[in-house]
Amino acid sequence: MTDLKKYDNGEITIHWKPSVCIHSTLCWKNLPNVFSPQQKPWIKPDGADIKTIINQIDKCPSGALNYTYNNQKNKTNMENQNKIEIAANGPILVHGTIEVKHSDGKVEIKEKMTALCRCGASANKPYCDGSHRKIDFKG
Repeated sequence: MTDLKKYDNGEITIHWKPSVCIHSTLCWKNLPNVFSPQQKPWIKPDGADIKTIINQIDKCPSGALNYTYNNQKNKTNMENQNKIEIAANGPILVHGTIEVKHSDGKVEIKEKMTALCRCGASANKPYCDGSHRKIDFKG
């Protein structure tokens, strides 16, 4: 069973996976007209123009926020654009579609962005759960 939540404005559908979210606060601090955790529903896809919303979603460090165009002809192919970014005092951010093979043999396909733990304190290894803030990780 998936915990995927969907919010549609007619042009795009915003997807949110609460179990993946590390609550970095980037979304609601930078775009409060769309992301407002004090309100229900907390995502208001009509709160800004599409470009602004997509730009903010692309900054989600955990990949918990994602989107799809409702009109597929507008969709760009990002599949081959992989990159790795080291967040200041935070996780390793892997952009793009990757396969994660766990030590128990389980395989997961992660898309868009994946935040990997760099501090060693995550209770959800290999993924970041935001513990770096609690332990004041520097790196």
